[in-house]
Amino acid sequence: MFSLEEITRHSCSGYQDCSPHTILYNILSGSEYLKDKMNRDATALSCHCEQRRTVCLKHPKATCQVASSVLVKTVCFVRSVPSFNHLPSGDQSSLLRHCWVSLFVLGLAQKKIVFEVTEVPNTSILRQILLGPPGLTGNEADLPTLAGVHSLRACLHMLWNLDLSPVEYAYLKWGLLFNPAVQGLSASLFVEHVQQKAQRALQDVIHILHPEDAARFSHVLLAASIIQTVSHSLVTELFFKPLIGNTNMLHLLTEMLLTEKPCDS
Repeated sequence: MFSLEEITRHSCSGYQDCSPHTILYNILSGSEYLKDKMNRDATALSCHCEQRRTVCLKHPKATCQVASSVLVKTVCFVRSVPSFNHLPSGDQSSLLRHCWVSLFVLGLAQKKIVFEVTEVPNTSILRQILLGPPGLTGNEADLPTLAGVHSLRACLHMLWNLDLSPVEYAYLKWGLLFNPAVQGLSASLFVEHVQQKAQRALQDVIHILHPEDAARFSHVLLAASIIQTVSHSLVTELFFKPLIGNTNMLHLLTEMLLTEKPCDS
C-alpha cells in the first residue's frame, strides 16, 4: 500500500509542491534512509550477538491478555467496515491474513501498550561443544529476537511521536486493510478503489486537523510503510504462542472473523 511511489503520488496530488527542491521531496526521497537509520539505531543498542538472542515476554500472562484484547478489537474493526463485508469471503480472508499484524501494531500504539521482554536461556554449553552452535532452522528461525523487539518498539515510538487522533488511526487502518497488491483477489479493482478512498479521506482529515503541518500526511504514510515490515512470526510467537500453543494463527483469525458474536464498542 504505502511504497515510496505511492506516498509521492498521493502527497503530490494534495496540498504541497513536490518539485525536486522542496523539503517534502527530500523527506520522501529519504524514506529508505530513515528506514535504514531506524534499523541502525536499534542495532546500535547492543552487539550483533546480543541482537540475535531469543527473548520472551517478562510478564506473559498480563501482556498476552492485553494483546488478545487488542487483537479482538482489531478483528472487530475489520468486521465493522461495510466495504469489507461486501467482499467475497476468500478476499476477506486474504486481506486479513496480509494486514492483521499491521493493524495489530496500530492497535498497540493507539492503546499506548508497553511490554517488557527477557532473554531465553541459551542452549547448554555442553550441547554447543558436542553439536556446534544451533542453526536457525525450523521453528527456531521464528523465535522472537532482541533485534525484532527493538524494531517493533521503534515502530510504536514513531507512531506515538506522530500523536495520531482516533480518526487518523481509523483511516490509516482502513487504508492498510484494503491492499490491492495482495495476490489472488477476485475483487482487486474494488479493493483498489476503496484504498484510494481511504487515502483521500486520511489526507483530508490531516489537512483539517493539522493545516500548519504540510508534511504530516507524508510522515503518516511513511510510518504505515515501515509498520508493514514488522514480522508476522515475531508478533505471533511473542504475544500469542504462550496462549494458543500450536494452534494455527491464521485459522484462529478466520474463526474470529466469521463469528457472529457482536463486538463491544
